[in-house]
Amino acid sequence: MNVFLWILAGLLAVVMLASGVQKLIRSKADLAASGQGWVDDFPEGAVKAIGAVEVLAAIGLIAPALFDIAPVLVPLAASGVVLVMVGAVITHARRREWTNIIVNVVLLAIALTIAVLRFGPQSF
Repeated sequence: MNVFLWILAGLLAVVMLASGVQKLIRSKADLAASGQGWVDDFPEGAVKAIGAVEVLAAIGLIAPALFDIAPVLVPLAASGVVLVMVGAVITHARRREWTNIIVNVVLLAIALTIAVLRFGPQSF
């Protein structure tokens, strides 16, 4: 089970890192042009802040356990991803972007699994 959770955390970290870096380095107009129309509902600073949170979550999913420094941060980071994904689901639901909701729900489920199991029976 430990290996399974590491794989889930690694996959989730890669997705969060890629998504976050994209939001940090690309302009709001570029993101909107690439199909992320939800950015039109938020100021540029909020989009950058979401990107920063996603990058920090990616780091928090891996680094604490990898370096054995405060590994309790892993389920806390996963819990943060759950909150970000709940916000994403709400945003996409208001915009009727059903495909994006499916992706967000899958990521939410992965993060919730990591959070529950790392806080509980599979803690470090």
